[in-house]
Amino acid sequence: MGSMISFTGNGGTHNGYLAAAEAGGGPGIIVLQEWWGLVPHIKDVADRFAAAGFTALAPDLYNGETASGPDDAGRLMLALNIAETEKVLRGAVETLLAHEACTSPRVGVIGYCMGGQLALLAGALNPQVGAVADYYGIHPAVSVDFSNLNAPVLGIFTEKDEFVGPEAVAGLEAAIRQAGKKITTHAFKGVDHAFFNDTRPEVYNADAAKEAWAKSLAFFSDNLK
Repeated sequence: MGSMISFTGNGGTHNGYLAAAEAGGGPGIIVLQEWWGLVPHIKDVADRFAAAGFTALAPDLYNGETASGPDDAGRLMLALNIAETEKVLRGAVETLLAHEACTSPRVGVIGYCMGGQLALLAGALNPQVGAVADYYGIHPAVSVDFSNLNAPVLGIFTEKDEFVGPEAVAGLEAAIRQAGKKITTHAFKGVDHAFFNDTRPEVYNADAAKEAWAKSLAFFSDNLK
């Protein structure tokens, strides 16, 4: 459904996968990758948003590299320059807002694993972000100051996540609420970290993924008007 495009950000040119809503366009969504990179799964998520009436852009944060295993993924994630990445994300937001198929005054940002934490960062640093969905977000080098967050947050987690456990979720909720901002979380029972990724049968859970997807669509529909 979508195709690769180029956009400017952080003083350079970057690539991303754009899937435009049909029938006059729809609200804009930035889709942020897991630590694997801009792999087919993330492009498929963008396509699914387009099929649901949104216009989605998934920026390539690894400049064409993808990981084939956890060691490669960890290397790429830790090599990411966060300050520069935030500028790339800002360029992606501006590009999406300027696209003829984007109908919303602000965009939503959704991210998975590494991308979930980066989605929170984008929402806290960019007033053009109107809603943030964080799926089990984690990145050891990303610290977020929520005082400038201008978007509600939907947090999707699991109760048995070895990377983002209940204490981490409680800490995130407390930090956002202490800043006077809004967060709603849902912790699925009996599923693993990355349960939404249907290309990983060892962790994918179809029922939880279906419910999380429905929550995300409703969240963005409510907040990107």
